[in-house]
Amino acid sequence: MIYNLKNVARSISHKNKIFSSIYKYANMYKVKILSKVDDEKFAKMKYKENTGKELNLDNPRTFNEKLWWLKLHNRDPLLTMCSDKVMVRDYVKKKGLEHILVPIYGVYNSIEEVKFDELPDKAFIKTNHGSGKNIIWDKNKPFNHKAFKKEFSNSLKNNYYYQSREWNYKNIKPRIIVEKMLVDNPGESLIDYRFLCFDGEVKLLFVDIETAAKDGSHSPYAKRNVYDKDFNYLNIRVKREQFGSSMISKPVNFEKMIEYAEVLSEPFPFCRVDLYNINGNIYFGEITFYPGGATQIVEPEEWEQKMGDWIDLKSDKIKLIK
Repeated sequence: MIYNLKNVARSISHKNKIFSSIYKYANMYKVKILSKVDDEKFAKMKYKENTGKELNLDNPRTFNEKLWWLKLHNRDPLLTMCSDKVMVRDYVKKKGLEHILVPIYGVYNSIEEVKFDELPDKAFIKTNHGSGKNIIWDKNKPFNHKAFKKEFSNSLKNNYYYQSREWNYKNIKPRIIVEKMLVDNPGESLIDYRFLCFDGEVKLLFVDIETAAKDGSHSPYAKRNVYDKDFNYLNIRVKREQFGSSMISKPVNFEKMIEYAEVLSEPFPFCRVDLYNINGNIYFGEITFYPGGATQIVEPEEWEQKMGDWIDLKSDKIKLIK
């Protein structure tokens, strides 16, 4: 019942600005109230609320169940470093891949430090400690400074850990990053290539399109296709609507992208490595350890089981709580 009601509320919020604001603030209040709930109880509540299913933590078998188990037990400090969009740059450099980092114009501790008159004509602004807080700066277009200050100030005050109990975000120092604006086809959102890596090996690829709205913020209408390691289309749906497979072709230097994803994912039992490819030039996006907060429904169900089989919870790459 709660699962169905939440889906209806979320759908309405995507179409109505007033309801969207109400939904956002209601969620903030809910997160604050639930911050006192212990992690395991929260995990079961969150999973049931978003999937309609019971979460099995005693004998996790599916992809999402194993991700939740990792959330609650894996305490590798490298997870925090690689979740911080500032610190992860040092990790990428240590892996010998500095050349795929997107150039940055500055890292700031507060919105007051951002000097817009010193920025180039276009730039991409985001926070380092969470997901989805992005905006595009375009000197030649109207920019709502008041809305920027309000939204980003609130974001810097929030600990993203409490949204989905992803421990890797808990101890990140909140900051703002301003980086070079990547453009593929002018007027269109970038294509996101999200490599799902299991024990350092790419097994699947999410190709997401229309992930950003015109202002750079997260778009609720993004679409996703799933491919295997050879870029063969697979009829699998993971949360988002699918798009016509003929719309996207295998990118130039695809094998090099796989190589980079496997280099970056090597220390982890599972992670998703996000890359961009603009005319054969590969850029690093981010590393994600619990996609969608481990609540994204996989269809058909046998694929969630198969993906779960690829995660070894006895791996020596897992640093358990002592």
